[in-house]
Amino acid sequence: MYRSVAFCLSIAAFAAAPNSPPAQAAHSYRQAHEHAIIAEFLDLLAIPNLASDTTNIRRNAEAIAGMLGKRGIQPKLLEVPGAPPAVFGEIRTPGARRTIVFYAHYDGQPLDPKEWATPPWQPVLRDKPLERDGKVIPLPQNRFEGESRIYARSSSDDKAPIIAMLSALDALHAGKIPLQSNIRFIFEGEEEAGSPHLGQIIAANKDLLTGDVWLICDGPVNQSRRPQIVFGARGVQTLDITVYGPAHELHSGHYGNWAPNPAQMLARLLASMKDYDGRVFIDHFYDGIEPLSATEKRAIAEAPNVDAELKREFWLGRTDGGGKSLLELLNEPSLNIRGMASSRIGAQASNVIPSTAMATIDIRLVKGIDHLVAAQRVIDHIRKQGYFVVDHDPDAQTRMAHSRVTKVVVSASGYNASRTSMDLPISRAVVAAAEGAVGPVIKLPTAGGSTPLVVIEDILKVPTISTPIVNHDNNQHSFNENLRIQNLWDGIDLMAALLAM
Repeated sequence: MYRSVAFCLSIAAFAAAPNSPPAQAAHSYRQAHEHAIIAEFLDLLAIPNLASDTTNIRRNAEAIAGMLGKRGIQPKLLEVPGAPPAVFGEIRTPGARRTIVFYAHYDGQPLDPKEWATPPWQPVLRDKPLERDGKVIPLPQNRFEGESRIYARSSSDDKAPIIAMLSALDALHAGKIPLQSNIRFIFEGEEEAGSPHLGQIIAANKDLLTGDVWLICDGPVNQSRRPQIVFGARGVQTLDITVYGPAHELHSGHYGNWAPNPAQMLARLLASMKDYDGRVFIDHFYDGIEPLSATEKRAIAEAPNVDAELKREFWLGRTDGGGKSLLELLNEPSLNIRGMASSRIGAQASNVIPSTAMATIDIRLVKGIDHLVAAQRVIDHIRKQGYFVVDHDPDAQTRMAHSRVTKVVVSASGYNASRTSMDLPISRAVVAAAEGAVGPVIKLPTAGGSTPLVVIEDILKVPTISTPIVNHDNNQHSFNENLRIQNLWDGIDLMAALLAM
């Protein structure tokens, strides 16, 4: 059986009709306008959106500005040197006592088109997930099946919430449901590059971007397919580690057992950082974690445990964590090897000792641990393993003067974790609005992924809350990214309720 009975029941609960007037209006509007909503979505998905592609990233910004303008919202491109524009729009509501800022991003992760089953910026509809032999199908004449999926880069991360917000606005207007708050939209163009300029954009436009809360419309719903509200996000810090061997590749027969092999050295170095259960050995790695509140602990305890289902879905015979659940581990820092490379492999492999070996690691951080402190702890550990550490390419003299040399480059785009209290009045208001739209929601203190919430909070002094809508099995950040249609439909209901909150 593909999914357990409990899992299927949770799906049915998520897909139930909403009972709040804004969400009901969205539900009815969507049923009457599915083709128009999907057509607008496909047009946006067809624009390549790598942050480094300056021409196309601006096309995305201008397209979204046009979508706002079509709805009577005067768009503005917020720009700072060297950054893609952020798209801003505002709806002022007479007598409003609250301002809600909706955030999403329109850029996507880098990719290799050769890995994709269909071109990443030529969106297609499949009748079911590709992993279950989903076939490309034409757009339906009538209604879209909820289990069908759109495949394209950023179909889930993060253009779907943009379409959901704007479609929800259309629905509220058609249903003559008034807004209660001032509404502001901010759509960023380099989140997938680490948001290196978001702080500058916010600082230069504080009056435009302040509010009572930022709703972060990014990330997936719970793995049970139930909706969730998330009150924080991990921080992140990446490091590039390069280990050096001979000045150039050497014949493995002539020099094997004599010339140090940097690939083997790197493997040993990385292995020294964690045990077989994933516990990080680095000194002080877990120091400073800010404890969870009683409300946060209760929320984790009440959330569904999806570990067994995920093990089946991912074909896992074991998990890290020493027996802790996924939700428990999301509230601890982690160390991950993003990738590693040395020389060539497979049919292209040569009989050589490589000259260098390189790995990129990321540290996912929780509240209380500074990202630069975490990076320094890794560097200190590397030194303890006998390495001379530099932050630039070492010259011949440096490499000959030390038995082990490594270059460690700490990314400048790291940032700290953030966590908003679930007990704030605005937190309770968001949960109440969401539950009126989509039924009981799962409440989590921390998301597994990282978004630069701390940048927003530090500059504007406003709380941030994440309101995700997309399916958890969306291949986010990988090839064949997709969006389950029912998640978009339910997301429109949710956004309507939040807009009218």
